[in-house]
Amino acid sequence: MFIDGRKGLHLVITGAPGTGKGTHAGVIKRHFNICHLSAGEMLREEIRKRTEVGKKLEPLLAGGNFAPDELIMEMVAKRIREDDCRNGFILDGFPRTLKQAEFLDKMLLENGIKLDAVLEIIVPDDVIIRRILGRYTCVTCGESYSDDFHKPQVKGVCDICGGRKFSKRLDDTEETVERRLVKYRDFTYPTIAYYREKGILRVVNGNGDVADVSARIDEVLGFN
Repeated sequence: MFIDGRKGLHLVITGAPGTGKGTHAGVIKRHFNICHLSAGEMLREEIRKRTEVGKKLEPLLAGGNFAPDELIMEMVAKRIREDDCRNGFILDGFPRTLKQAEFLDKMLLENGIKLDAVLEIIVPDDVIIRRILGRYTCVTCGESYSDDFHKPQVKGVCDICGGRKFSKRLDDTEETVERRLVKYRDFTYPTIAYYREKGILRVVNGNGDVADVSARIDEVLGFN
């Protein structure tokens, strides 16, 4: 399969928490100049803004739970219809359930859009836990980093925007991560089989540094 980004790229990146979905979505976004739609970031923005939705979400996410299907589906559908997504998008962290996957298919069909691929990134649990406990984000541009997996080239300075302020997620604790891994397997695994049956699932080993994993992604998606 060869994906021509000039004609628009529509991609889902899935995988357990901490597998590097956000990092690699950012790499692909910059390469193709398309939208990176992080479902988790959308939800956390609602919490940061202290909206009514955010106030309901905060205890759910802090406990390692998923947002309700209806809420996240409405948010993603609205975002995909915005002008900056016309040339394509990467969905990161959505769909998380079979219901969301079926909803996404229906919505894309109604808008004349077809998914090019669903990329599943796989990483061992012990590596995931170590990554998550050591990860942090640039406050200015949202670029993700990790003490073990992806450090800035210059300590304390974001590679992308030069920002010097970083933050950690409050729910990045070992107990919460373990709960999120269990929930991922309970709720998201059925979407893997769903996309495998459709013939658009591509699986990549996400263990290693960013450059090595990016090269594997390029290979399985036909970018090179």
